[in-house]
Amino acid sequence: MSKFDKIIKRIKYSHPWDKFYEKDKRNITVPNISLFELLLKENEENMNSVAINYFGRKIIYRDFFKEIDICAKALRSQGIRAGDVVTICIANTPEAVISFYAINKIGAIANMIHPLSAEEEIKNSIISTKSVLLITIDISYAKVKKIINDTDVYKVIIVSPGDSMPSVLKVGYFITSGIKTEVPKKSEKNLFWSDFIAKGKNYGDDVLAKTTKEQPAVILHSGGTTGVPKNIVLTNGNINAVIEQVKIILPKITKDDSLLAILPLFHCFGLVVGVHCPLCLGASTILIPQFDAKRFDKLLTKYKPTVVPGVPTLFEALLNNKHMENVDLSYIKYVISGGDTLISVKNAKVNDFLKKHNCKTEIIQGYGMTETSGPVTFGALGSAALGSVGIPLPGNDVKIIDVNTKEPLKTNETGEILVCGPTLMPGYLDNVGATNEILEKDKKGKIWIHTGDLGYLNDDGVLFFVQRLKRMLIVSGYNVYPSHIEDVIMDHPLVLNCGVIGIPHPYKVEVPKAFIVLKNGVKPTSKVKKDIKDYCEKNLARYMLPKEYVFKESLPKTMIGKVDYRELEKINKEEV
Repeated sequence: MSKFDKIIKRIKYSHPWDKFYEKDKRNITVPNISLFELLLKENEENMNSVAINYFGRKIIYRDFFKEIDICAKALRSQGIRAGDVVTICIANTPEAVISFYAINKIGAIANMIHPLSAEEEIKNSIISTKSVLLITIDISYAKVKKIINDTDVYKVIIVSPGDSMPSVLKVGYFITSGIKTEVPKKSEKNLFWSDFIAKGKNYGDDVLAKTTKEQPAVILHSGGTTGVPKNIVLTNGNINAVIEQVKIILPKITKDDSLLAILPLFHCFGLVVGVHCPLCLGASTILIPQFDAKRFDKLLTKYKPTVVPGVPTLFEALLNNKHMENVDLSYIKYVISGGDTLISVKNAKVNDFLKKHNCKTEIIQGYGMTETSGPVTFGALGSAALGSVGIPLPGNDVKIIDVNTKEPLKTNETGEILVCGPTLMPGYLDNVGATNEILEKDKKGKIWIHTGDLGYLNDDGVLFFVQRLKRMLIVSGYNVYPSHIEDVIMDHPLVLNCGVIGIPHPYKVEVPKAFIVLKNGVKPTSKVKKDIKDYCEKNLARYMLPKEYVFKESLPKTMIGKVDYRELEKINKEEV
C-alpha cells in the first residue's frame, strides 16, 4: 500500500477495520436494561420457538420464561433480594440457565463457579463474593458439605443432571449415576430443586427488579495478568453489548438456528456466546453437560446444530474422531473458535476437514478475555485471514503498544494488545489495586485494558495474536495459572520449592508439569509423590492438576534469584 493510499484511508475511515462494516454498523447502542429484560424483549414474538434442547427435551420460550419467573419467585421466597450474590455451581443443565436469568430478573448477582472445583476453591469463591445462597449440582455436594458452614450461605439448592431429562433417560441416569451420588436429607438449609421451585409457585408478588446497564450481573473468575485468582465483575451492559455486536457480525443467525453449547456456563465464552447470544437472537441452545470427544460425531448427527462454537481442543477432537468419515456437515452456518488461538496449521486442517464434509463455511477465530465479556475481535465479514483473530467488533477499539516504552506502535509491529469498548469490566471485585493495574484511562478519558498478550494489527486492522506476556497455560480452553499451582504445592509440608511449566498434550493442547524440590531429609518415594498428588486433587480443580510430577535437588534460578522457567522448559525438552 502506497503512502498516498494510506493517507486516503485515514481520511475515509476512523479505523482501518471500518471498511469491513457498513457505515451505520461501526458502533452500537447498548440498551439500558438487564440481561433478562433484553432476553424477553428479543423474544416477545418468538414464544413458540425452542429455547433449550436438553437430551431431546425441548423447552419453548413461553415455558422457559414461566420457569424463570417461578425460579425468581422461589429465590425471593428464600430471602434473596436485589444486590445479593447467589453462587451457581452447575454443569450445562436447564436449571443452571433458568437460575442464571432468575437471579438477574430480581436484580441479584450470579457467581459462576466450576462444579469440579476443589472444596477450598468453592469455599474461597463463596466467601470472597459474599454469596448467601448456593445452587449446586449433586455431584459437588460431598465437597460442599465440608466447607459450607465456614461461609455465609444460609440455603443450598441441590440440582441433579437428571431433573430435566426425559423420563426414560432420567431413570437410566439415576440407576447408573444418581444412586451413587451423596446428597443430604431435605432440611431447612438443604432443598432439592423440585421443593425449591414449589416455593416459587406459591409466591404471589411481582419480582422484576428495575435494573440499569451499569449494575453488576455476574461474577466470573480468572487469574488476570498476575496469576492471582480474581473475581471479575461484568455488568448487564457489558454482556448485552456483545449481543448488539453479534447481531452485526453474525447476521445469518435466526430463530430457526441452533447452537451446540458444549462450553460450560462458568466460562465466559460458554455463558455469553454459548447461551446468552443464541437465546437473545431467538435461536435455540443445545445444552451438553459433559462433553465426550469420542461421541462428538453422535452429537452432530443427532442435533444438527447450525452454529458450533468451541475451543481448539474441541476441533482437535473433531479431526481425530474416526467416526466422522461419512458425516455430512452441510447444515452448519458458523464454526467459531475462541478461548485460545488455533495455530495456522490446525486452522488450515480444520478448514480442509469442513470442506471435505460439505460444510459451506470455514472456521472463524476470535480473541478476547473474561475481563472483556468474551469476544473483542472476530474474523467476520471477510476479515478472516489465516492465522488471524479478526477485526474489532463494532464499538471496540484495539491498539498495540511497546512493552517497554508504552508508546503506540505502527501496523505490523508486535507489542502488547490494549482494548477499549463497551464490554470492558468495571473492575475486579473488592480489588482496586488489581483493577488499576489492568485498566488505564488515557488523556481523552477512554478506558483501556492491558491484556498481557502480544500481537500486531496489519494494514487492514486485522489482529494477529502472537503469544502471552503473562505466564499462563491454556488447558482445554481454560486459563490455568502455574503460580497458583505452585502456591498449592509449596503449601504442602514436605515441599521446599516448586516450578510449574506447560508441556504439549495431543488433546488438551498443553498441561501443567511440576518440578518439585523436597525439604531436607525427605526422600522422593512413591508414597511422598502420592501424598503430594492427593493434596493437589483436594486443593486444585481437575483441569489444573499437573500431568507430571518431577523431583529435583534444586531449580534453576535467574540472576535475581527467581525460578528460571525458560531453563526449566529447556530441561524438560532435554529429558524428553
